[in-house]
Amino acid sequence: MTACATEPGNGAAENEYEPAARPACVITADGTYAARLALDGESQSWYPERWTLDGAEPYAVPLPAHQPEEPGTEVLPLTDGRVLIHREADGRHAFSLLYPTGPGTGELPLGAVECPDEGTRLRLLPPAPDGDRAYALAVGRGSTAVWLVAGGAFGPEHLAEVSGRCSGGVWLDGTGRLLALDRRQDGRTKTVVVDLERGGEVSPLLQIAENSNDRLLLADPDSGLLLIRSDAPSPGHHRLGWGVLGSTLPVRFPESLHPADCAVTPFAIQPGQVLMPENCAVALRIDGPSGTWVGLWRPSERQVHHLPAPEGWLTGAGLWSREGVLQLPYATGTVAYGVARVQAPAAQPERATPTPPEPEPERAATPRPVPLQQAPLTSRAALPPGPAPLAAHAATPPPRAATPPARTATPPASVATPPARPAPPPASPAPPPARAATPPDHPAPPPARPATPPARPAFEDEAVQAESGGLGAAAPRNGTGRGGGGETSTPAETPALAPG
Repeated sequence: MTACATEPGNGAAENEYEPAARPACVITADGTYAARLALDGESQSWYPERWTLDGAEPYAVPLPAHQPEEPGTEVLPLTDGRVLIHREADGRHAFSLLYPTGPGTGELPLGAVECPDEGTRLRLLPPAPDGDRAYALAVGRGSTAVWLVAGGAFGPEHLAEVSGRCSGGVWLDGTGRLLALDRRQDGRTKTVVVDLERGGEVSPLLQIAENSNDRLLLADPDSGLLLIRSDAPSPGHHRLGWGVLGSTLPVRFPESLHPADCAVTPFAIQPGQVLMPENCAVALRIDGPSGTWVGLWRPSERQVHHLPAPEGWLTGAGLWSREGVLQLPYATGTVAYGVARVQAPAAQPERATPTPPEPEPERAATPRPVPLQQAPLTSRAALPPGPAPLAAHAATPPPRAATPPARTATPPASVATPPARPAPPPASPAPPPARAATPPDHPAPPPARPATPPARPAFEDEAVQAESGGLGAAAPRNGTGRGGGGETSTPAETPALAPG
C-alpha cells in the first residue's frame, strides 16, 4: 500500500477511532465451530459453551469446569471440536483444552505464560486459518511477544518479539504464517507483518502517509481484499477504507462507509472470490444512536444495505459462505442457540462509459483498470519524475466534475442494467463507410475523451502521496514460558507484501 484515495466528503462530522468491543463469540476460520462464555440464568455464573455450525441445524454443548469462570475469561474453538480456554490469575496466564466427555467436561492443561510486569497484557489472537493451533499476543511496555499457546510440542512457545506496542491481529494467508499487527511506535500506528516461519521476521505492510495512523481490520486471503482504518484522508479523524494486498491501486475511503454519528466495524468478508476483491460481500457492524444493526457492502458499490440485527445477536459475530450467505449466531430467552441466515444482495452490474456519437469498435469495450499513477487524467509527459504524478492527479480532477451527477442518479438498491445501456441504434453499424470519407484530421478523438478515467466503480477518487518508513529495534521478551525464543529482524524496504 503506497497511496490512498478518498471520496469527496458530504460535510458529515468525522468520527474518532474507537475500537469495537470484542465479539460475543468466536468462530473458527472454516465455520465449523464457535465458542463463547455463556451466563447461567439461575446461578448467574459463567461457563464455556461450544456451538457446532456445520450441520443442518446448529446445536450447543456446555463445557462447565469444576468452578465458575471469571467474566473476562477468553475461549477459542479449534476445528477438532476442542475449546481453548485462557484464564488469568496474578500475572499467570494458564491455557487448557476443554472437550465433552459424556455428562462432564474433560480438561487438558497446556501450560502457562508468566507475565510479572504489571504493564503487560496478554490476549488470544483470532483463530488461525488451519484451525489446529492458537496464538496469543503479550503486549509489554516497549515490545510485543507472539506466543503459540496450543498446537505446539512442548506447551506455550515464544515465536517472535516485535518492538513497540502492538494491537489487532489479522491473518494474511491460509496457512497461518503471515500475521499482521498494528504497531504503535514513535507516536504513530502502522501495520507490520510478522513471518512466523522465519523467526518472527518483521516487514512493513501499511503506511499510507508519514504522519497517519493506519490499522488493518480484516483481510481475505482468497481475493486479497483488505479493510483498513486510517486518518490519512482527514488527519486526526479515522475513516474506514479498503485496498487489495499486493496491488498498485491506492487505498479507497468510500463516503458510504462513513455515516454521520455512527461507528462502522467490518467483521466478515465473503471468501472464495479469487482475483475479484471488488465483488466480495462485507458484513458491517453499525453502532448508532438508535442501537446496533448490520450492514452489507461491496467495494464495487457506493451504498450500504442496512438490515436489522436478529434478536439476541451475539454482537460482532458472523461468517460468510462462499455462496454469499451471511450467518449470524444469536441466543434469546426462548432460543438457546440459533443462526440467522441472510443472502447478500446481487452485485450491481458495472456501468459502462456513455457511447460517443460515432462509436469506434476498439473503444466500445470497457477500458482496462489501471493504477492511479498511470490513469490518463493528464499528459504524463508534462509531469515531473518520481511521485509527482499522484499529486498532480489529486490537484487536477477534471473528470470528477462530470461523474457525481451519474452517481446521484443511481438507485439505493441493487437494480438491473440502467436504461442508458441498450444496444446502439441501428445507425451505429454504418460509421465505417462514413469514416472512409472523413478528412484526415477528423479521426482525432474529441478533446474530452482523453480525460475520461477507466470505467471502474468507486475508483475515481483523489490520491494522497504516501511515504515508506523504518522499523524500530528489537526489544526484550514479554512473558516467560516453555518453548523456544524468536529473533526480530527488520528487512530492507518492503512497502507492500503479498502472501506467498
